[in-house]
Amino acid sequence: MTGSTEVVGSNTGKTSLLIRRIIAYVVLIALVIISLLPFYILIINATRDKNQSGIRWYPDNQLSENWSKLFSGTTKVAFGSVYKALLNSLIISTCASVLSVYFSALTAYATYVYQFKLRKLADGFILLIMMVPTQASAIGFYKMMINMKLTNSFIPLIVPAIAAPSIYYFMKQYMQSSLPLEIVEAARIDGCGEFRTFNTIVAPILKPAFAVQMIFTFVGNWNNFFMPRLLLTDKDKYTVPLVLSAMNNAGPIETDVSIFYLYMVLAILPVVLIYLFLSKYIIRGIALGSVKG
Repeated sequence: MTGSTEVVGSNTGKTSLLIRRIIAYVVLIALVIISLLPFYILIINATRDKNQSGIRWYPDNQLSENWSKLFSGTTKVAFGSVYKALLNSLIISTCASVLSVYFSALTAYATYVYQFKLRKLADGFILLIMMVPTQASAIGFYKMMINMKLTNSFIPLIVPAIAAPSIYYFMKQYMQSSLPLEIVEAARIDGCGEFRTFNTIVAPILKPAFAVQMIFTFVGNWNNFFMPRLLLTDKDKYTVPLVLSAMNNAGPIETDVSIFYLYMVLAILPVVLIYLFLSKYIIRGIALGSVKG
């Protein structure tokens, strides 16, 4: 009698577990569909003619024509060079990401490894900088760039990105969880210099953190609209968000919705590729950087 009761209880538990799994999978599939549906509609609209209206669930045959229109001379006159905008955004985002991640990690390494008296003061100062929004200092920064004659240039969009307090704190937390000080001390005993220690020993350990912050920083700079709009006036130096804004604000005669959707697809594509190439580091980097082990 006891054995049959145990069998019934075991079967009931397995059935309950199966039901919970089915519900979980149904919910997850529904969330994936909801998340991907706007992108699917975006791609479909990029293949349609500008005169077509309403929602269509299958692609049309206007993709090649829309592509030709997008990179034609008329589009360049109206909105700036869409090709150069992609290149400009790629240059700014890549350079700003590499500089900010590397130098933030280098700063975090200095405050983590070296036991100097003003270390807590340095942490507090960096935290204070992080609490100041970009918009609050935008006017003063813009006037300074005018005085330095650096407006309409990529330099103000790249060099200030070196100071990234949020990346600094993430890197320092990651070092506390995954970088034993004994490794640095052993390198010093072997006669390895500080920069060589960081570049050859510490940096490989920080690869997951580098990948995570490269993704977030690249996406942030790629989507940045405020500072490029404030500093860039030459259409040949426009970034992708500026060109998309110009397309969106154009008059009804100049606006071709299908071209606008196609350019949005091209604007999203580099971000998707970055995520795909570096996705294996995301979970590991966030998990190690958020919990001190």
